[in-house]
Amino acid sequence: MIDSMTGFGRGEAAVGNASGAVELRSVNSRFCEVSVRLPRNLSEYETDVQARIKQQFSRGRISVQAQVETSTGDVLPIQVDPEGVRAYMSILNDLRAQAGITAPVRLEHLLNYSDIFTSPDPPVDEHESMWKAVSEALDGAIEELRRMRRQEGSALLADLEQRIEAIDRQLGRVEDRAPMRVEEARERLNRRLGELMEDDRLDRDRLELEIALLADRVDVTEECVRLRSHLELFRQSLNSETPEGRKLNFIAQEINREVNTIGAKANDSEIAHIAVEMKDELEKIREQVQNVE
Repeated sequence: MIDSMTGFGRGEAAVGNASGAVELRSVNSRFCEVSVRLPRNLSEYETDVQARIKQQFSRGRISVQAQVETSTGDVLPIQVDPEGVRAYMSILNDLRAQAGITAPVRLEHLLNYSDIFTSPDPPVDEHESMWKAVSEALDGAIEELRRMRRQEGSALLADLEQRIEAIDRQLGRVEDRAPMRVEEARERLNRRLGELMEDDRLDRDRLELEIALLADRVDVTEECVRLRSHLELFRQSLNSETPEGRKLNFIAQEINREVNTIGAKANDSEIAHIAVEMKDELEKIREQVQNVE
């Protein structure tokens, strides 16, 4: 079974007075790349989040967005910095005196300076609750992302199997046509050399050998055998229990190599047309494989 690299997952959890939400978004990538955005007071857990995601996914660019809130009743999560207020009052009064302004400093003037407020660090137990809430939400998001990637992988699997079967059928047409193509080449060479064979100066054995060699050059039996082997290996990889995206991409390249050789070596219009049909299916396969984990 294969998984897609694209998907979305969201998880939510509540622990104590803290509630966390985590969203994961995944797109294609050659490797597993994880970018994490945590609340500032949980930034020390960024490495842990990255490690947990990389344990679950082998490929894909995954972005993590986490939020956490605490219910503190009537207590606001900010405090006034008394020293900051006094410092700004002193500066504003000094400025007022220097400018010859008689109007007093008012509260609205102080509110222009956000650093008169501070956000106190949460108590240790509250900090732990916040991380646990985010951690549990992360587990839920990972599970949902995995489920979505598996669901999209099922659709990819069906499409890839269908296209591999199409190439297999076209290969059967090549295998049916190839022996006739070899025989036709041999007969044509015999006809062309018929008149020359009457010349006693020619080495008949050497001519027969050349005819056999020329006929062998258009024989694509070995290429067909290798191509059929690649198709079977591709099917096996599709049903592997481990991520096989890179392997599928490599096999697709080998399939393309054999198809090109068959089309060029056969020197036959019918086989060339079949090879074009196979390459059309293969191009769609190679595009889809880029989405496989």
